[in-house]
Amino acid sequence: MRKEAIILAGGFGTRLQHVLHDLPKPMASIGNKPFLSYLFDYLLQYDYTHVVLSTGYLHEKIENYFHNTYKNLQLAYAHETEPLGTGGAIAFSLSKCLSNDILILNGDTFFKINLFSFYSFHQNNNSLLTIALRQVKDVSRYGSVEIDNQRKIISFKEKEAATGNGLINGGVYLLNKKLLQNIPQSKFSFEKDILEKFYKEQSFYGYPFSDYFIDIGIPDDYEKAQKELLKNTYL
Repeated sequence: MRKEAIILAGGFGTRLQHVLHDLPKPMASIGNKPFLSYLFDYLLQYDYTHVVLSTGYLHEKIENYFHNTYKNLQLAYAHETEPLGTGGAIAFSLSKCLSNDILILNGDTFFKINLFSFYSFHQNNNSLLTIALRQVKDVSRYGSVEIDNQRKIISFKEKEAATGNGLINGGVYLLNKKLLQNIPQSKFSFEKDILEKFYKEQSFYGYPFSDYFIDIGIPDDYEKAQKELLKNTYL
């Protein structure tokens, strides 16, 4: 079975520009190699063979560094000539995938979940969409996600309405192509226009994990990643 992933790697990295020096955020250096390398190595541990990189800002920096392969991974690029939003970027990238169920990752976060158990849960529930959820002490920075006893998503709460301990969207998805097959290619938000709009109509599931999580898009966490990521990359 061909295992495929999409990595959203088109972010501007505005908050990191003082350290990025004309690099896209996923190319930020951690231990003298790009952050993307850690995501690629992680996917290789779970037998992924094909990755589509959704690129935009400074896309050539990624393409010129990695070209079309990384170790045993085949790389393809879905370059946006204009920003499509997270939803549009995913829909565009799906056209370069052959599998029905595609893993989606953010190019500036690392959430070290067990992808074997994540995929099994997704398949066993015939889910159109499964989100990896992270338990945190304070959800106010992210907004929260609530699930029922079967782990079906029952609500999303905005940052302003969410406080205290809870589950957040970890930015890792398993997506069945059918979910977006009838949506015309356009600019839209995956979070607002798909997740929060259709969770009551569709069976969207959330799978909680407590594994290592870091978002390098925030300067303090980028500094933290320099110390933590090397020891948390491998299982």
